[in-house]
Amino acid sequence: MKIVLYQPNHTFGQGRVGVLYKDWVVDVNEAYRSLLTYQKEAGSLRADQLLPASAGDYLTLGKIAVERTKDALSYVIDHGINEVMLDRKQVTLKAPLKPGAKVICVGKNYRNHVSEMKSNIPDYPVLFAKFPNAIIGPEEDIVKSSQTNKLDYEGELALVIGEEASHITQSEALNYVAGYTIGNDISARDLQNRTLQWLQGKTLDHSTPIGPWMVTSDELPDPSHLDIQTFVNGEKRQWSNTKHLIFTIPYLLEFISSLITLQPGDIVFTGTPDGVGMAMDPPQYLQHGDYIKIEIEKVGVLENNVRQ
Repeated sequence: MKIVLYQPNHTFGQGRVGVLYKDWVVDVNEAYRSLLTYQKEAGSLRADQLLPASAGDYLTLGKIAVERTKDALSYVIDHGINEVMLDRKQVTLKAPLKPGAKVICVGKNYRNHVSEMKSNIPDYPVLFAKFPNAIIGPEEDIVKSSQTNKLDYEGELALVIGEEASHITQSEALNYVAGYTIGNDISARDLQNRTLQWLQGKTLDHSTPIGPWMVTSDELPDPSHLDIQTFVNGEKRQWSNTKHLIFTIPYLLEFISSLITLQPGDIVFTGTPDGVGMAMDPPQYLQHGDYIKIEIEKVGVLENNVRQ
């Protein structure tokens, strides 16, 4: 399934959780309410508790929310409950992120990217964070801050945590993943590299797209062999495969969870391959009006424009 956070066009608010079905977005809370009513349960109250509409409450439930969503989707499809479906063109998709969730990123995790940046293979995963001010959705523009002249793209596979994870092992790590999405780790290279810490170049306002949805882990049981490509204005810049990760996803989850407890809804960016703008000759940085497309096999396509 493709879980989305959506908002009807021309409305305001935090958005509601849905699931993409053909050209429709099915509201999962209303779909589950219909199912419970059919089963002669106390539909209204129990639906709000068992399958909430808000991303925060939904993702906090973790993998059980995904299982209930499957039941609700099957019911409304089988019974033709069209009133819980919205035309895809009538909604705006937002970042599939729980408010306040941790966004943990991994740097230097593809050998060819380490090489092009003239750096060294790290002994341990290089971790940094994104703050909520940086996160935008799949249909929003990346804002080029006036504080940087060297804005760069980094297409990445990202994973969404589905269960609380602390001191987990590699062998069980993927059981804690609810699903996978796409992230663009937009980086202001001049700000990133003027100090030892990267933070100021990595979390500028309205700079980091995530989306367009979360593909549930039951549909993607092995994320270790996925093609990943990034295009800028139609030109292919990055092309690699997740098999080239230095630190695998199970290793990353074991490592991170030994230091930081991961909660349902937290997101981990797994690193970017070679082909970034900074490493080109001459360097090619993002400008107002540029169009970026990131495509990851079995996950989807994330598209955003850049504006000043």
